[in-house]
Amino acid sequence: ESRIYAVAKSGMRLSEVAMANDTSSCFSNFSCSTSGPFTYLIYRNVTVPVYTTLKGKATQISNVPFLDESSGSDDDCGSHASFRTSTAGFENRKASMPGSPRAVKRGVSVSSLSSESDYAVPPDAYSLDGDYSEPEHKLQRTSSYSTDGGICSEPMEKSGYLLKMGSQVKTWKRRWFVLRNRQITYYKSPSDVIRKPQGQLELNSSCQIVRGEGSQTFQLVTEKRTYFLTADSPNILEEWIHVLQSILRVQVSGPVGVPHSDAKPIVKGWLTKVKHGRSKLVWCALIGKTFYYYRNHEDKCPLGHLPLRESKVEEVDRSCDSDEDYEATGGGFLSSHCTLVIHPQDQSPTYLLIRTKQEKNTWLYHLTVAAGSSNATVGTSYEQLIGKLLDAEGDPNSPLWKHPMLCYSKDGLHTSLTTLPSEALQTEALKLFKSCQLFINVPVEASSIDYHVSLAQTALQVCLTHTELQNEIYCQLVKQTSCRQPQNHSVIQCWQLLALCAPLFLPQHHFLWYIKQHLQRHADPRSEIGKYAIYCQRSVDRTVQAGEREAKPSRMEIVSILLRNPYHHSLPFSIPVHFMNGTYQVVGFDGSSTVDEFIQRLNQETGMRKPSHMGFSLFTDDPSGRNLEHCLPGNMKICDVISKWEQALKELHPGKYEGGTRIVKLTYKNRLYFRSQAKGETDRERLLLAFQVSNEIANGRFPVNKELALEMVSLMAQVEYGDLDRPGSSSPGGTSQLKMQHLLHQVLDKFYPKHYKQNITPEQLRQLTDRLATKWMVLQGCSPPECIRIYLTVARKWPLFGTKIFAAKPILPSSLEDCPVWIAVNEDGISILDYNTMHLKVSYSYSSVLTFGGCRDDFMIVVSKMKERSSGKNSTEKLLFTMAIPKIVEATLLIASYINYRSTPSLLSSTQPSRSKTPAKKPWETENRCFFPSVPRSTKGPTLL
Repeated sequence: ESRIYAVAKSGMRLSEVAMANDTSSCFSNFSCSTSGPFTYLIYRNVTVPVYTTLKGKATQISNVPFLDESSGSDDDCGSHASFRTSTAGFENRKASMPGSPRAVKRGVSVSSLSSESDYAVPPDAYSLDGDYSEPEHKLQRTSSYSTDGGICSEPMEKSGYLLKMGSQVKTWKRRWFVLRNRQITYYKSPSDVIRKPQGQLELNSSCQIVRGEGSQTFQLVTEKRTYFLTADSPNILEEWIHVLQSILRVQVSGPVGVPHSDAKPIVKGWLTKVKHGRSKLVWCALIGKTFYYYRNHEDKCPLGHLPLRESKVEEVDRSCDSDEDYEATGGGFLSSHCTLVIHPQDQSPTYLLIRTKQEKNTWLYHLTVAAGSSNATVGTSYEQLIGKLLDAEGDPNSPLWKHPMLCYSKDGLHTSLTTLPSEALQTEALKLFKSCQLFINVPVEASSIDYHVSLAQTALQVCLTHTELQNEIYCQLVKQTSCRQPQNHSVIQCWQLLALCAPLFLPQHHFLWYIKQHLQRHADPRSEIGKYAIYCQRSVDRTVQAGEREAKPSRMEIVSILLRNPYHHSLPFSIPVHFMNGTYQVVGFDGSSTVDEFIQRLNQETGMRKPSHMGFSLFTDDPSGRNLEHCLPGNMKICDVISKWEQALKELHPGKYEGGTRIVKLTYKNRLYFRSQAKGETDRERLLLAFQVSNEIANGRFPVNKELALEMVSLMAQVEYGDLDRPGSSSPGGTSQLKMQHLLHQVLDKFYPKHYKQNITPEQLRQLTDRLATKWMVLQGCSPPECIRIYLTVARKWPLFGTKIFAAKPILPSSLEDCPVWIAVNEDGISILDYNTMHLKVSYSYSSVLTFGGCRDDFMIVVSKMKERSSGKNSTEKLLFTMAIPKIVEATLLIASYINYRSTPSLLSSTQPSRSKTPAKKPWETENRCFFPSVPRSTKGPTLL
């Protein structure tokens, strides 16, 4: 250890740390290991989100990159401007309070004084809990509106301060907004309303209101631009959203009154909605017990919704045309449309004009069930029998359980068992039945495994695509397993197909109750069928708890179900997880296990702490074979991860699918690093962290000189291979000598920086191996944990240890030079490093980061920089960098994770070391740091800034 420190003191020139002599090679490395989001279209069409910092948290304001015209206006010009800091802004407001000399002297409103600057005080600059809030100068309200879609008699009017995201410099600007006559104009202050506005927009039917993440911002989407807006307090924000929503007569996209993005429609389609004498063709969806209607099928913001609980749903007799709403539609509708009416409690009726009788029957059945009515005359015969069983509360002695319609029959189906809205879906239902029959009746053998995999995946993918068929396939499988003697393989394979469905999706309404009753009647641990029924019960309960899946089952999942009864295993599937030291751990999971649950089980089996205590995450490789990695979000299902990876591999290599030989590779490694977390590290964590650092050194992403690199390599060689035995002197060219040389070359290839081996001569390589052998032999007898301790002690002396770095190139005009750089992201902030020497150029703390994420095809960081401490003025700068899209995504999500981790007290406290009377020195406080790039030390203590 002292020898390594001596090397560190030797003062080697940092120019030896050059990552690449040719700066153009920066962009040839863009395909290096990166992390990105695991989206539905994984590995393709990845979009970069945009975040802003509000109230100390990173809040996503857009899931796609910014375009220059977003939030654009006439006042958004230039890339540099100044604005007041929180303290200075508050002092200005204090000096401008009513009655103050300054306010009296200038004779203007308090609000105008508080907006002297171009740029706004961030909303979190002052407490929202106090009595202070920006005065809302509201114009007289003469309007009236109805929350159920009524018409405003007069347009609403409102004025007040909002914060608007600028167009060029993506930061918040404080503007005075005036809403009048369905038009919004905005100014710098209320006193400027007599002048030309800095921007204006018309409110029309094409406008949409989209609430941002965490309900701290909202987007006003127009035909030309998207305006990102927020307010000084949540109350003011809600008032503006409420008024705009009333004028536009749309529902705001948010958690209240709007279906969750993952919500599954029971039935959907185009209908003509008639209310208050007015008709409109809308896209309708029944989700749960709520009826939503939209402008079109792509809209996420519904025009409105109707609660169906305890509503009355019935078909309208065509002979009855006296209702004023019905008459208003005209005779054309009466002659060609079927009509339903919904009578919600305490609301006027809504009429639905439906094109075909088949669609009418579907809507009538599902609306009736959602309303809680027990109308035994709607639906198919199969559905009516289920309704009667439900009315009988599932009486086990009821003769209905043995009704021929509900039981197995050798005859095939001639019509669907459930109500479907179209002939095409009815045809698909019969095809689905034939696919199930093929899966059930062909015996599972080694030669037919792929045949069964293909049948199951095709049938279940159809059900995922057409959600209306999910009830149908459950009913078909229940019918095939009811009142049937277990005489051959067909019954078992039918239960196996049901076991594949249960973790994937669940039937709706009465059908879910019926499935649970069916499983309970067959559950018996003494029989093979009973064991499958018990497994299906567990799967249904897990799916209810964890939610449904996104992708069809993978080959691995189907084969596991076919080859062994999953009842015998609480976690029927397993997969290896790889570590940076080349080892792996096999971890079990079920069909509903999320990534978070999977990691928790992995940590328990390997003796590691919680991810919140050590910052490790799970990654997958890329099916294309490129050197890419994809970080998995915690709420994603492991089975979906495997299935999507498998599907991507098939699409990338059609006809050459390696399903039997290649599977997804999961890797567990550090993503977020906190200095304070080192205090509680386990031996396993230190080992994996050391190998991860070693990989960074080998790939030229960690600054070490040649001599120190060799010392570090010898430590890793001792950990990996143990003591190096010197060959006997009697045979210098013998077998043992050749084996040792081969081992030394292998160690250099694995651990030594690759850029140091470029253009090396054979003689220099021989000298390098001899020096490595000498250093390695000195470590004889040193245990792996001791080597790891020394290794990490030395590595942590770099002030930016634990930083994730990204190759980038600034886009001019910029305060940075036009040459490649490293963007370093760690717990303290964002640093820009010289690409060749890794010297620090500039650093930004997270408190100075205003906006970050995608801007067109580039990476954007908007920061505020202190100019003059006495005046309290800041300059705002937008930095743009050319980077590969996956790297932009990784950097964006990494910055957001660090900011939100810092703002969460429960998480932050878990990384804080326990206090002691004599605090230990931090790595950068030691003397031995000359082999790392010099980082200036703050007068307030050790910090990155």
